[in-house]
This record gives sequence, C-alpha cells and structure tokens, in this order.
Amino acid sequence: MEQSFFLTRVLGSLAERGDAILFHRDGVDTTYGEALDLLRRLHFALDVTPDDVVAIVGGNRPETILVQLAAQLRGATVLLVAASSSLPDRKAAVAAAGVTVLVVDPEPAELTAHRVFSLPDLLTGQRTESTTLPRSVRLIFPTGGTTGVPKLIQHSEIYDGMAYIFTPDPSGPLRTLLVAPMSHMTGNATVLGAMLRGDSVVLHEGFDAGAVLEAIAAHRITTLSLTPARLAAVLDHPALATTDLSSMRSLSLGASPLSARRLQQALDTFGPVVGQGYGLTEAPMIASIAADELLGRPERLESVGRIVPGMEARIEDGEVVVRGLSMMDGYLGAPPMGDSWLHTGDIGRFDDEGYLYLLDRANDVIITGEHGTKVYSNVVENALATHPLVRAAAVIGIPGADGELVHAFVVPSAPDALTVPDVQAYALAAFGRPHFVPSSVDFVDTLPLTPIGKVDKVALRTPFWSGHTRHIA
Repeated sequence: MEQSFFLTRVLGSLAERGDAILFHRDGVDTTYGEALDLLRRLHFALDVTPDDVVAIVGGNRPETILVQLAAQLRGATVLLVAASSSLPDRKAAVAAAGVTVLVVDPEPAELTAHRVFSLPDLLTGQRTESTTLPRSVRLIFPTGGTTGVPKLIQHSEIYDGMAYIFTPDPSGPLRTLLVAPMSHMTGNATVLGAMLRGDSVVLHEGFDAGAVLEAIAAHRITTLSLTPARLAAVLDHPALATTDLSSMRSLSLGASPLSARRLQQALDTFGPVVGQGYGLTEAPMIASIAADELLGRPERLESVGRIVPGMEARIEDGEVVVRGLSMMDGYLGAPPMGDSWLHTGDIGRFDDEGYLYLLDRANDVIITGEHGTKVYSNVVENALATHPLVRAAAVIGIPGADGELVHAFVVPSAPDALTVPDVQAYALAAFGRPHFVPSSVDFVDTLPLTPIGKVDKVALRTPFWSGHTRHIA
C-alpha cells in the first residue's frame, strides 16, 4: 500500500537526528531521539482507528504535536482545537466534527467525547517500535473566527506537499521561535516544517514582546513569524534598542495586512530579512513578497506580493478568488473543493506588475452616507497609522442615521498625545473627502486580539451593534 510521504519523512527525520535539539520550552530541551521515543509511547497508548476523529486540546508543548502525529500514524482524523479559544467555540467544533476521542492537556475542560484521555496519562505506557503508515494524513482546523462562528476546514494532501518543500537548509539547522498556537495552521506548519528540515524550535506559550526579544538574543533565533499587531508590539518595546538581532535570517509577517510605516520600520530594524505573506487557513500559501522586492520600491510596502507558484488568483466583483495546489480539501460537511475557485472574503486589486494589494475584509467594508459610499476600513487604518503619534489604529462601522458611521480606535504613543479633532483633521488631509473621516474616536491602550494575533473586530463592533442588524456589503 502507498504510504504517506509526509509521515515517512517525519519519522525519518526524528530517527536520523538523535541527540540534536528539536524543542526548547521553559528551560527544558527535547532531542529528536527523545521526541521519537515520546511519539512511540503515544502511538502505543492512543488506541484509535481510521474511523475515529481525535480532537486535541493542548498548548505549545512537544507532546501536543507528537500526539497529533501518533493519531495520524494510526490513520485517524485529527481536529486541532486551540486551548485559548472560547469554550462555546471549542464545544461547537467538537460537536460539528463528530469527535469520538478527546485528548486534553491537562484537564477535560468541560468537553466530552466517547473516550477522553489526559495527555500526561498517555505517556506512561510502553512504546511501539514500528507501524504500517497510512496513505495520507487528515487534519481539521477551525477558522480564526474573526468573522463570527468558526468553520471547520479539512486538509490532507497539502501535508505531503510540505514534505517536498521543507528540506534541510544548506547552511545548517535553523532556530525557530514559535509564538503562534500549534493548533492554528501557521503554528502547526511551522513546527512540522522545522521537524522536516532538522531545525530547533523554541516554544512560547502565548505572546509577550519582551520575551520574544529575550529569546532572539538568548537562543540566536534565525526565523520568526509574527502578525502585524505582534510586530508592532515588538517594534515599540523599550528593550528593542539593546537587543542583538544579528542572528535573524527571516522575519515573516502575515495573517492580516501590514501598514507601510510598520513594514518600513521592520526593514530598518531587522534589515533585509523581512518578508510578507498572504494566506488563509483554507489556502495557506497564496502570495508572498520578499525584502529585495521592497527595497527602493516604497509603493510596494502595502502589497502582500505576487501569487506563489502553483496558485492562481483573480479579482471577481472586487473580491480575491483563488485556486491551486495550496488549498484545503473543503469545508467539513460540504462537497470537496476540487478545482473550484475559493472566495477569500478579501477585497483587493492587482497592479500592472502582478502585485496584490488587500483593501479590506468584505465583512469590514463600511457603507456610509445616504448614497451608500463604500469605505475600506484597512485603507483608513493605514492612513491613521502614518501619524507619528499613532502606534496602532482599527476602524469599524457603527450604526448611523444614513447607513454606517466610521469609528476609529486609536492607540496613541502617549496618554493625551492626540485629540479627536487631531485625528479627524489628519484623516481629512490624507483623503480630502469627508466620508473617510472618523465621526468618532476612542483612544485605547491596546486593541483586542484573537488567539492568533489578529485585531478582533467582532469584539470591537459588538457593543455598538447590540439591538441593531448589520448589512454586509
């Protein structure tokens, strides 16, 4: 029987690298050999079949990714559930996926299934020396939930693709810092990619800008992936000026568009190692742009790059639609995607050189005024972010007499650094048209983030829309 190339490569990497460090977490190192031993123990203890759906609720620790692999070695479908997600979302995902086995770390967390295992208990048994590999791996990811109730997304063949893409770096093993959840596509692919390459991974539970800078210096981190909001926190941290960043070879930015000012600041700070990517949980790799494409081309600072090989994209009624090799199998319970075009929900445009620019999420477009003028919140946010006294900004639509009103949340560089008229005058000067000007402004210390580090606009909108119905563009 044909066996999974992905699992074959993972097992081979674990077996070949022995005493090399794979994971570092809370001062404890786990070698490749020790990880292989843990995997064998988990494989022995986790008595599941290809008919089972195994939900894993765990944090950023070695055992979380290893129990995922143990379930996949037995042919089971795996649902990854973020421990940081809300209890209603966790319950909804477990129910919708038809979960039969639940693996939790360390407690059940009020979730139920036919069989429930505590992850530490699974590590107390014997070890399995060999196994017949299944043909493929099957994973289910909830979406980020930034537009409401998360959907469940199925992936399988994309992991065999990863096994071809992630090969050892000719210059030697890299050292990756992981702050994204392993339960999210970005974090999951980061860890598995590192295992396939033979790299080391420093695991952080959650995000703290100061801890990130400490880790870069202490562990000589070479690769790091951040969302724009988390990048901003690193760039604004007082320890940045005294942190040795010379080990960094790649700083990858993604999950949401980044303002041109912040991207330029990142390039100035980290050097020509900064790149930006565009993808979704449904299609992880759509477009990318590297530092050498940005240098001397300031107009590209707001672009997410060109479409990657193997993918296609076009603009349909203003929306980015994509298809190609980096695609999900489909939404759980829906027909497979096949060669169908995926509607991303992102509003965008291409320039003459094929670079893609994202203007807004379709759900975030603000319809304002008696004539229903469309205002792209991301465009207003980027303009406000160029103000020297603005650290971050988020823009939403709130109920008004004639459609929606533009409302801004602004994080100033210091308390009382700005007034509402200051912000409004700056927006009017930037756009020259009043419908882009926020009708109201809240000054806040921070913006709420989702567990994966995106600005949580659902949380920002909720207080304003209680008792109102919002019509999406």
